Amino acid sequence: MAHYLPSTDVQRAEMLGAIGRGSIDELYAAVPQLLLQESGPNIPAGLSELEVTRKMSRLAEKNTVFRASFRGAGAYRHYRPAIVDAVTSKETFVTAYTPYQAELSQGILQSIFEYQTMIAELMGLDSSNASVYDGATATAEAAAMCRDRKRGVTLISETAHPEVIETVKTYCWAANNEVRVIPAKDGLTDLDELRKNMSEDVSGVYLMQPNYFGLIEDCEAAAEIIHEGGAKCIMGVNPIAAAILRSPGECGADIAVGEGQPLGMPLSFGGPYLGFMAATGAMTRKLPGRIVGQTTDDTGRRAFVLTLQAREQHIRREKAGSNICSNQALCAMTAAVYLAAMGPRGLKEVAAQCFSKAHYLARELEACGFKRRHDAEFFHEFLTECPVDTAKLEEHLARHGILAGAFTHGGILWCATEMNTKEEIDRLITLIKEVA
Repeated sequence: MAHYLPSTDVQRAEMLGAIGRGSIDELYAAVPQLLLQESGPNIPAGLSELEVTRKMSRLAEKNTVFRASFRGAGAYRHYRPAIVDAVTSKETFVTAYTPYQAELSQGILQSIFEYQTMIAELMGLDSSNASVYDGATATAEAAAMCRDRKRGVTLISETAHPEVIETVKTYCWAANNEVRVIPAKDGLTDLDELRKNMSEDVSGVYLMQPNYFGLIEDCEAAAEIIHEGGAKCIMGVNPIAAAILRSPGECGADIAVGEGQPLGMPLSFGGPYLGFMAATGAMTRKLPGRIVGQTTDDTGRRAFVLTLQAREQHIRREKAGSNICSNQALCAMTAAVYLAAMGPRGLKEVAAQCFSKAHYLARELEACGFKRRHDAEFFHEFLTECPVDTAKLEEHLARHGILAGAFTHGGILWCATEMNTKEEIDRLITLIKEVA
């Protein structure tokens, strides 16, 4: 991004003169004296660019950067092709927002349209919106899409990510809607309990694929139960796993949502990330936020427009189905560039490597006494018992530049992606044996 150049004293004087003020004090004359600071803020003197660079470098050295990571739990370390940053760092594209005169920004609109198209194809559904803030927000918005006057109860599987569950509960609490959690059985959604909870007031049901424990759910059977009860099926999807698993559309989902971070976004201490949403044609008009459509201009050339966005999201907010009227444009472009660079074959290769390396890791850990908690098939995450002192294990691995899995539900949730080499996995096992 271009360097920020502040105004000079001469320029400030010109601006003050243009509005009929002789000084900054005159500009703020209407502010009560009680609210004004006499000495100004206690801010250190400015530094040169070189000094700032040195200071930031020293601060950055305090961070612990792990050479290898076996932790996922919602945010994943994947390879990012160089072209992703090369394209998205161009000053033409560096914006997180679509201008209000959106049709003037044809390049930005086209990037969103391409993103929407690829997400819809990956999910096997008819349409996608221009993105929302993150995966948890997307889930809560999907639950709102399903509600109507007669049906206001949302069901969510206990096997979903805990933070997603809390986000949905928060949104539903604010809207005076009920949330019921469907219990798990052996790490998977209990379909018998799901059937028992399907009542006439249930609007939508959410389950993750793969779920929080990394296990592959029987989403087709769940969708049948949900539709028999007259509700909508919402699937939370890992977009990398979607390359080799049956798509939400094939499973019968009405809405697919998820966290788009694996699609070319670095971990970045938790953000900014990307919430993707896709839906069937029947649900398209209920999608929140923005949708970019393709049309032709008066000369017949291809053109792009914002379309199907409810005015209530901007104006009559109390009647809106959603308060989101923006999108994560830069993150969406990152995902689009990543998907375009990888292509279907590349994405399948990433998914296949995640699957195979995670299964190799699971076998090696079991040989060390870290028994898997669940027997069901998994993608690239799995929960194990921890037969050693967890604090000692985490400290020992960290000392050797390895981030252990997430300590959760009384065990360890391990994750392996294409970034984890066989040598790293073998090194992990050696260090675990030293602790054991």
